[in-house]
Amino acid sequence: MASETAESNPVSVSDGNADKYSVEAAEILANEALRLPISDAVPIYEQLLATFPTSAKYWKQYVEAFMAANNDEATRQVFSRCLLNCLQVPLWRCYIRFIRKVNDKKGIEGQEETKKAYEFMLSYVGADIASGPVWMEYIAYLKSVPAQTTLEESQRMTAIRKTYQRAIVMPTHHVEQLWRDYENFENSVSRALAKGLLAEYQPKYNSARAVYRERKKYVDEIDWNMLAVPPSGSSKEEMQWTAWKRLLSFEKGNPQRIDNASANKRIAFAYEQCLMYLYHYPDIWYDYAMWHAQSGSRDSAIKVFQRALKALPDSEMLKYAYAELEESHGAAQAAKKVYESLLGDGANATALSHIQFIRFLRRTEGVEAARRYFLDARKSPNCTYHVYVAYAMMAFCLDKDAKLAHNIFEAGLKRFMHEPSYILEYADFLCRLNDDRNTRALFERALSSLPPDESVEVWKRFVQFEQMYGDLSSMLKVEQRRKEALSQTGENGESTLESSLQDVVSRYSFLDLRPCSSKDFDHLARQEWLSRNVNKKVESSVPANGAGSADQSISGIPNNSNISGKVVHPEVSRMVTHGPRQQPGPHVSVLSGVSSTLPNGTSADSGGTTSAINDVLKVLPPSLATFVANLPAVEGPSPDVDFVISICLQSNITSASRKSGTPQQLSAGPAPSTSDLSGSSKFKQTRDRQPGKRKDSERQDDDDTSTVQSQPLPRDAFKIRQLQKSRATSSRTGGSASYGSGFSGDLSGSSG
Repeated sequence: MASETAESNPVSVSDGNADKYSVEAAEILANEALRLPISDAVPIYEQLLATFPTSAKYWKQYVEAFMAANNDEATRQVFSRCLLNCLQVPLWRCYIRFIRKVNDKKGIEGQEETKKAYEFMLSYVGADIASGPVWMEYIAYLKSVPAQTTLEESQRMTAIRKTYQRAIVMPTHHVEQLWRDYENFENSVSRALAKGLLAEYQPKYNSARAVYRERKKYVDEIDWNMLAVPPSGSSKEEMQWTAWKRLLSFEKGNPQRIDNASANKRIAFAYEQCLMYLYHYPDIWYDYAMWHAQSGSRDSAIKVFQRALKALPDSEMLKYAYAELEESHGAAQAAKKVYESLLGDGANATALSHIQFIRFLRRTEGVEAARRYFLDARKSPNCTYHVYVAYAMMAFCLDKDAKLAHNIFEAGLKRFMHEPSYILEYADFLCRLNDDRNTRALFERALSSLPPDESVEVWKRFVQFEQMYGDLSSMLKVEQRRKEALSQTGENGESTLESSLQDVVSRYSFLDLRPCSSKDFDHLARQEWLSRNVNKKVESSVPANGAGSADQSISGIPNNSNISGKVVHPEVSRMVTHGPRQQPGPHVSVLSGVSSTLPNGTSADSGGTTSAINDVLKVLPPSLATFVANLPAVEGPSPDVDFVISICLQSNITSASRKSGTPQQLSAGPAPSTSDLSGSSKFKQTRDRQPGKRKDSERQDDDDTSTVQSQPLPRDAFKIRQLQKSRATSSRTGGSASYGSGFSGDLSGSSG
């Protein structure tokens, strides 16, 4: 029955690795399990908890199902599996309910068992910020236990007092209420004794309350219902990771200034809670283990690494870190077992695991052990050229055996002649030996067998070698051979055979020193790119503005469609030379002098019709159409920025569109005045006016005042600047110019 239910369920959290950690699918399964009998729901719960082993929410739901069925044995088994890995107060309170239910009818023996369960719970989750109700519940339980004798009563009161004193120094949500309850308790027992005890614990309580307020800021950022899923890089996951790191850093600072043992216990508790939600984050596991190791608890660090490798069995990083910890403490055999787990049966071992194990063997067992393993590792199907390079350089640098290193490189050359990277590593080794003859021989052997498209880097290194160590004739010869070999791989190979100044720069450079400036170097690189593309076909297109073909080749740059994906250049075929012309006469319609394509596709030239422009404005929103209608006519690629900003600042778009309801015609009326732009009271009133706070009549009066027009705005930015200069001149010479707007050119007196 259970298996049929699981198979018939359309949603499964184990269908593929991507869907395995689907939170939505998990919630659907959990809700379905609630509706099923416990016998049918068990497979679903086991499937959920195999995927989310630290989900206190699902464990609580699972155990409550067994408790509802009165299956005490199964309930105990589930609690034994989850309690120590899920340090969350609601799950532990469920555990206490179960213990009290089981022991309520057992008399004194049951009371002792319940007390032990409370103490067990508080030792694990008593430091939780949400553990206040647990402390209060335990104190209430102690008060409810009957005392038969005076001695038992004294013991009971002592237990209650000690529990209060432990609770009021915990930074929890209920710390203030616990303190008030403690004050009442002590005063009810003995006012004389209460005065001394309260004075002793008052500073500790104040410290706990202050730390609680700080801790709450960090705790409030954490999502306590989040399921532990592998990191996917989402913003929510990163925010949670950051929130947990902040809380851990806060706890490590020991803000309450308690003793080291208590502080370490609180830090460990924070890490354990963090791993409930960041279970698949190797950096959290590593930080936790290294914190234990730095605190002097190597055994605890080892246990954390073992748990981490159980949670993330495929994490090579954690395995290397674990082996490093063991080796650093002298446990070579334990470290060797970790390395052997990386190697597995050898068939699936990676080249990196071979290399690291060789290094480990040389450190711990000597040169001969490393050599023996290398001889075995090179027979592995997964042995790459990296293993040969690593072992050869180990022999050369550590064992000072150049002959052995040379033999290893030669042995690898028979197997990896087709690997350019191996050739380059071998060449570097020979250069260190100052063996220029064998270096040249290596390049010649490699280039004779490598196909041209794979030999680019080898040719480059060969040229660099000759430039560094060869004479002029050999240098030029190798450069020419390189050009001939690589010209077969390009579409325009003929051009690459020609000599260029770039070759001279390459020849006479050293490290970051060049025989030219950075500007010249960039220019040469640009010219080299152009020379490679000069013969490519350029698709000519006739510009809409009538520009000739000369415009297309202003910079010699080909069309975008033919340019390599590595370099992107602007489309210049439609650009025209800007030549502003001043036309006499009255203020003309906006946009009438612009030759361009309008938003709806209508072409408006210098003699365009007003109806076509009006059609464009009808498509625009009313406010935008009003704004466009107020813009000045512009000839050229861009208007004067200051001019346009002045229009923007004093355009009352909202009120204008509200009054008229339709955009004003382009050819009608003068443009609005800018005479108040300099900061006058009228401009400030217009800018600061808040709609909705005045009556309509007052708003109308204010609008009329702020839009008084003195005269039409000049069309030409050059003329505006001339007017500004004339005002400045008259001011310096004592003229009687009356200053208006710097943009409108409104003069009430002589301007010179």
